[in-house]
Amino acid sequence: MNYLAHSFLTFRDGQIVGQFLEDFIRNKDRFSFPKDIQDGITLHRAIDTFTDSHPAIHEAKKVFAPLVRLYAGAFVDVSMDYFVANDLNLNSLAEWKAHSLHVYKILNDHEKYLPENFKRMLVRMEEDDWLYNYREDKNIMFSMRNVLNKAKYLDKDIPVYEAFLENKEILQRRYDEFFPDLVEHAKGINSLLQLEK
Repeated sequence: MNYLAHSFLTFRDGQIVGQFLEDFIRNKDRFSFPKDIQDGITLHRAIDTFTDSHPAIHEAKKVFAPLVRLYAGAFVDVSMDYFVANDLNLNSLAEWKAHSLHVYKILNDHEKYLPENFKRMLVRMEEDDWLYNYREDKNIMFSMRNVLNKAKYLDKDIPVYEAFLENKEILQRRYDEFFPDLVEHAKGINSLLQLEK
């Protein structure tokens, strides 16, 4: 769900496509794409693995775990996009807007690689400018509601958004501890991918 973080942690346009495709394709299909897109898929997986093992993320999950148990990670992911979108040390508001528009353009330019369900989602993503608007509380509420609606074993009225609001300062601290490490890790993975060329 953390589309903004994944799109930010790319180093070439093709990687943007791969970062988004990872959640929409079968593992065996990843080798059918151009190298840059494959690299984006690899980068996405490396980011997820690193994120899942980071101590700050383990702490952040404690905010949601009493409510949603094993789904806590999904709600942490959504929360992290809120803090990325509001991190003006990474980008100014104008730069975040430009980043969002660039991502939509790259995805549309590579439409032939996108599965139909992703294309439908991309239309909504672009219309409502999800990436830029993750900075707003109400859009995090919608994202969390979307996770609840997709989760098979969760009550749709669980107050995860309220938990986010009540624990925003705690989650901000966990983000501050985590995200610089993730940026460095992503740079390292990209360097290894470059060596494979």
